[in-house]
Order: sequence, then structure tokens, then C-alpha cells
Amino acid sequence: MSFVTRRALSTLIPPKVASPKAIGAAPDAIKMQRVVNFYEKLPRGPAPEVKATGFFGRYQAKHFGKNPTVKPVIHALVGLLIVGYAQQYYFHLRHHKNNAH
Repeated sequence: MSFVTRRALSTLIPPKVASPKAIGAAPDAIKMQRVVNFYEKLPRGPAPEVKATGFFGRYQAKHFGKNPTVKPVIHALVGLLIVGYAQQYYFHLRHHKNNAH
């Protein structure tokens, strides 16, 4: 059996995990035990739902969450109209007080 074949087959067989505290234990087994301990401590199951806080968080949860709506598009258009009128007033309409041209 060639070295390449032996090396390929050795990756299919899992290493023997010895107790990490055993005298003369393989360093790989100690590292693997640390990884196993880390993953055992992780929480299982779905993540808890995060409660939206703040104005934008509640707005996003309400309009983009489970039941998305078209209202954000309408809100954006109304906002653009208000900003546009404010600009028109500041740059043009304020000079025409009392219909004076």
C-alpha cells in the first residue's frame, strides 16, 4: 500500500480519544477534548427571539418582520415630499411673501 493511499485511509478512521489527563496522552487527543468541551457548553435549540428596542427597531419589526407591508415606501414618499417642499420654500417661495413678485 502506497504512502498516499495509507494517508488517505487514515483520515477516515477517527482518532482514539483518550482522557486528556492520562499520562502520556497524545497532544491531539487533548486538543480534541478541549474542542468537545467547548461545543458541549454551547446552547442548543433555536435562538430566542430578540425584542425590538428603540423607534427604528420597533418600526423595522412592525413593517419588515414576519408580515412585511408597503407602508415604508409610502412613508419614504411622504418624507421626500416634505423635504422637497421645505427646500422649495427656503430657496424660492420665501421671497414671494404677500404675493410680491
